[in-house]
Amino acid sequence: MSDSPPMLHRPGPAVAPRIRLLVLDVDGTLTDSRHEVADATCAAMGKVAAAGVRVMLATGRRYRDALPVALRLGVDAPLVTASGALVKRPLDHGTLHRAAFDPGLLAGVVAEVVAAGHEPILYTDSFAAGYDFHCRSLDEARPGGGGLADYLHRNRDLARITPDLLASPPADAFAGFAMGEHAAMAAMQRRLEDAFPGSLSLHTIRSPRYLHWMCEIAPAGCTKWTGVMALARQWGVAPHEICAVGDDVNDLPMIRAAGLGIAMGNARPEVQAAADVVVGTHDGTGMCDVADLVLAGLSQPAPLGPPPG
Repeated sequence: MSDSPPMLHRPGPAVAPRIRLLVLDVDGTLTDSRHEVADATCAAMGKVAAAGVRVMLATGRRYRDALPVALRLGVDAPLVTASGALVKRPLDHGTLHRAAFDPGLLAGVVAEVVAAGHEPILYTDSFAAGYDFHCRSLDEARPGGGGLADYLHRNRDLARITPDLLASPPADAFAGFAMGEHAAMAAMQRRLEDAFPGSLSLHTIRSPRYLHWMCEIAPAGCTKWTGVMALARQWGVAPHEICAVGDDVNDLPMIRAAGLGIAMGNARPEVQAAADVVVGTHDGTGMCDVADLVLAGLSQPAPLGPPPG
């Protein structure tokens, strides 16, 4: 498939800045509509890495689900997962950061989700224990049932059934979600915003591998960008030396804050509007366009210091 050339959105130089860290969303960005990472994408990211640019993933996926993508790309940098709520090292599965809800907040959140007629799914940092999330029941789990029923069916072996989740949510839960039709999840987000103003980080995003939408729930201030910057500071990488690429609203903080923010051609309109550049689609030339932009920036003379402003 042939895509249009990358489009520059904001006034700026004709080529990318010199990038030291390339941050990539997974679904809708690295993976195509078949949920696969194409050979051309692997080759393009290999060229970027060979040029000395560190490549890392920042995804809404659970840590366990991000690992195969990292392995496919040969990425060994820490993985920013659950939209920034959990950062782990793939080499030894060590946890570098885990978000935490304020005391008592999660119980109220779960109560609101249940009162709205939805089932809460709560993530815990339990990779080593062999499960990833808590739910009240697997009674709804069935193939072809759509939405949450399909999610629970496909992930039933990674669930910890906690019937009293409403009364006693796990103290170590760092994020979660509800799933349903778009209108219902948008309403769920508004309900939580009204009930707990300023206390939560919320996104309503399309689930690319399942039917329906997710209302993602995390502690306030938790974004992919916060997870990226916690690592970038340790590596001595400044925001203007970071390129961030994505397609959905949970990518907006990093696309807006990075030195070069790139939206995929299949990205939601508000993501494309916020980006510096829009490249080809995830089924087309998108990842090759990203690699070309980053490599073009490296070919320019090194600046004497950070950009003004």
